[in-house]
Amino acid sequence: MPSLRKRTRAPSPAATEPELLSDEEKDYSDLCCQKCGSGQRPAELLICDKCDCGFHTFCLRPVLTAIPKGQWFCSSCSTHRNLTNFPLIQTKIVDFFRIQRCSRSSETLISELKRRRKRNSVLVMSKKRRKLLPFNPSEDPMRRLEQMASLATALTATGTAFSNELTYVPGMAPRSANCAALERGGMQVLSKDDAETLKLCKLMMERGEWPPLNVIFDPLEGFTVEADRSIRDLTIITEYVGDVDYLRNREHDGGDSMMTLLSTNNPSKSLVICPDKRSNIARFINGINNHIKGGRKKQNVKCVRFNVDGECRVLLIASRDIRKGERLYYDYNGYENEYPTEHFV
Repeated sequence: MPSLRKRTRAPSPAATEPELLSDEEKDYSDLCCQKCGSGQRPAELLICDKCDCGFHTFCLRPVLTAIPKGQWFCSSCSTHRNLTNFPLIQTKIVDFFRIQRCSRSSETLISELKRRRKRNSVLVMSKKRRKLLPFNPSEDPMRRLEQMASLATALTATGTAFSNELTYVPGMAPRSANCAALERGGMQVLSKDDAETLKLCKLMMERGEWPPLNVIFDPLEGFTVEADRSIRDLTIITEYVGDVDYLRNREHDGGDSMMTLLSTNNPSKSLVICPDKRSNIARFINGINNHIKGGRKKQNVKCVRFNVDGECRVLLIASRDIRKGERLYYDYNGYENEYPTEHFV
């Protein structure tokens, strides 16, 4: 029988009372999950650092795919159960997302990119080469503010700063390490037309024109993303962003949202995106359950890695038409087939 996982609580200061037992001295051999009543699979039993009750990581809602670092509290003991909505105030939202006043040159560039797309759309295209589409923002400015506020709520609740670009932090992988030429087996190059579409999406977001998406909190799935209007197949949803680090530095990381950026023949040069400190809406798009019948039917987004000007970038793209009100899902195991999804809803 596997040994019971140690408590997540950090070591306490030396106790003055000799009768107090340390975490290692306490006996949890008869601990059972408060949800299913079973004591089986003890390595996946998480112990609340306040009430000492046990919970299987896969019995929790939302499911925990990894043992959290530091202290962990069950829903009854948590002091963060009440979600605080981000204020629906334009100035606060503009400051939070650092939305810029659109300059004349930016407006000209956006207009030119849209004209090019319109001109190119009348051309006959091969079925083998379908172009990516820019997202279509909601026309109502108040609706866009509500969408941005929903993302700000989720980011604030998870202690994450907003970023819409890959970030390179001292002590992690430098930008020079992000070299698409090192990809094992090669990486597809983003075409000129698609690169312009991606640039258009970025420019629109900088001036407050956002994808028509809401982040909502579901008691079973946690934060999840929902379409606020219909989205066409092959529409760019967002880029997957966060801090770039070497995979070797994160092999024992408990984060549940890391994304492969670069997979090389030399494992020491492989890179991952870590969105736990800086991210955008991509962090809250959930994955499908690869282990149940019909799990793949929920998938409406695909994750694709591209070579963009010599660097690796990860895009989330609509894989079919998405209806208003439909939640977004993609396959977390598109490349490595290693992510544990058997307990996903």
